[in-house]
Amino acid sequence: MTDISNNLETAEHPENLRRVAIDPVSRVEGHGKVTLLLDENDHIHQVRLHIVEFRGFEKFIQGRPYWEAPVMVQRLCGICPVSHHLAASKAMDTIVGATLTPTAEKARRLMHYGQILQSHALHFFHLCSPDLLFGFDSDVAKRNIVGVIHAYPEIAKQGVLLRKYGQEVIRITAGKRIHGTGSIPGGVNKNVSLEERDYLLKDIEQMITWSRDAVGIARQLFEQNLALYNDFGTFKAHTLNLVREDGAMDLYHGGLRARSMDGETMFDHYDYGHYWDVIFEDVKPWSYMKFPFLRSLGPETGWYRVGPLTRVTQCDFIPTPLANQARMAFLAFNGGSAAKATLGTHWARMIEMLHAAELIRELLHDTDLQGTELVNIGKRQERGVGVIEAPRGTLIHHYKVDEHDQITRCNLIVSTTHNNQSMNEAIRQVARRYLDGRKLTEGLLNHIEVAIRAFDPCLSCATHALGKMPLEVELVDAEGTRVNVLARSANHM
Repeated sequence: MTDISNNLETAEHPENLRRVAIDPVSRVEGHGKVTLLLDENDHIHQVRLHIVEFRGFEKFIQGRPYWEAPVMVQRLCGICPVSHHLAASKAMDTIVGATLTPTAEKARRLMHYGQILQSHALHFFHLCSPDLLFGFDSDVAKRNIVGVIHAYPEIAKQGVLLRKYGQEVIRITAGKRIHGTGSIPGGVNKNVSLEERDYLLKDIEQMITWSRDAVGIARQLFEQNLALYNDFGTFKAHTLNLVREDGAMDLYHGGLRARSMDGETMFDHYDYGHYWDVIFEDVKPWSYMKFPFLRSLGPETGWYRVGPLTRVTQCDFIPTPLANQARMAFLAFNGGSAAKATLGTHWARMIEMLHAAELIRELLHDTDLQGTELVNIGKRQERGVGVIEAPRGTLIHHYKVDEHDQITRCNLIVSTTHNNQSMNEAIRQVARRYLDGRKLTEGLLNHIEVAIRAFDPCLSCATHALGKMPLEVELVDAEGTRVNVLARSANHM
């Protein structure tokens, strides 16, 4: 089998290779494509995930007043705006020297757990279930959410209502379901009223039951497809996530924990306010996504994985009983194979959804949500870093603000960016195992997309550029004839 490399130069005659593109990658948030280079015998010499869209948030937010950041940056995405809203708010808490009141922190946490619940439900039930329920190479006409609704109406209904409930939690805490304004530098702008609390309490037990059922569905799928799921796109990786002081899973706050691909702890409870001492970013000319790496290992071997699989396996325990019980079963399953498998991420994601539902119930019984002390501001600072565990993984927001209250620097390292190299590694493994030397079909190419979807990528959030954007400008006369064209290539960045 021909080795799949990152470098085209490994092919003896690169000019003879043909190119196959999956464009766009479907059932993900944002726009991306995968390219494969094959020789005359259908052996694959290269496979890459390309991010083809550009988002300029790090640049155009410069010059804006710092208090606009939590509202502005969430426009990165319509799927995970709450994550950016809260990460930016946490960074601005440092800028304004805030120590959050109990009401503010718990209202934010409630908002965040609603986000985890709705996003995980959307991804598992709507975006991935067609592959998991029907098979990776099943009829494409059936392999979609409409097919799921027809074949598994109860599962589809549960997915819709779980997401709806999470969106209602967001609406109540943030003001609206998408792009809310509830979190502000130093706190929140509203509490949760008794009427709103009772409205959410009405359905929370059903959400917990359905979340437990979803964990069962994920386990059953793994059991029924054990050989396939264990091997599919699986690779060893370093890992990174936040953990609480006692090592518990904490999706809102904590210190950074990194472990090597062999399970050795590289750093633990590291202050994310100085993340740049342990994490750096590389760029490549063929993608607008950056390639983060652990500084101690360098760009070639220091890439790592974030997200549900990392969080569930790398924390010491989950601090809610049902989710922790599910975690222990997950880790013990088949000698721990699911905890090492790329497709084990779906199972881990459902465990986190159950955890979020339990936390929502717990918070709804906390009277601090009805408190009236919403904002607390202290000594002003120049720099602020906010880190949160978004649905897709660790999310870093970093800002500098001048004496005029204007943002002078913004750096965003989003979950999908952390997973950039991991996704490329997963699709290489799938290409080696399932595509190399075979005539390509839609079903086989969908195997590549299945590997990407396991990471629940948000490509809109993750895209950046270094230097100049590729640009083509056409001059067209009144009759529609092209008179002239000016082009600037990405190769000249």
